[in-house]
Amino acid sequence: MPHIQDEIRRLRELMPASGRMLITIAAAPHQPEAIASPFPYPWRRDRFRITLNFAQWLPLPQGQRDLLLLRAVTWQLQGRGVQVKGIHGLVALGVVGAGFEWVQHNAVGVVVAGGLTAIALRRAWRDYHGPERDLDADAAALQVAERRGYTLPEAAEHLYLGLEAIAAPHPTGIELLRIQTLRAIAHRPPI
Repeated sequence: MPHIQDEIRRLRELMPASGRMLITIAAAPHQPEAIASPFPYPWRRDRFRITLNFAQWLPLPQGQRDLLLLRAVTWQLQGRGVQVKGIHGLVALGVVGAGFEWVQHNAVGVVVAGGLTAIALRRAWRDYHGPERDLDADAAALQVAERRGYTLPEAAEHLYLGLEAIAAPHPTGIELLRIQTLRAIAHRPPI
């Protein structure tokens, strides 16, 4: 157990200061993956949690462990910093409009305002869950790694090798896109 506590302390020191304040690292020996973190919904205000299966985590080289953790941290922190965009304003406006039409007993107005709200809400949800968030988290992890002494190509290589090491036998399209992007940054030929 002391080896696990030493690794948790080392990883906490590796995290950016904002990550240390908002994220806890815990052991989860029964989880199937080496590292897991719940989806960072913006309305959650409690501390985020990253869990590690140390039986799978510790055999990975240190560079891969560092980059996988930094990527999980930056992904979690993105959920905290969701900014209100125009689409969020449309959702709010649609809800207010639907409420106004409801009070006026205008069924057609309620349906139209509700439909526009649903379309704007779907778009906001897609933006929040889209592949750009994953690519942005990878880029943010590489920036933090550079501040921690890694070069950009070295950090990208550690991250894509770590992703390949912990990936399922059949990676998803976004995982393949992320690996290809990181391979390009690491100056490696595409697969």
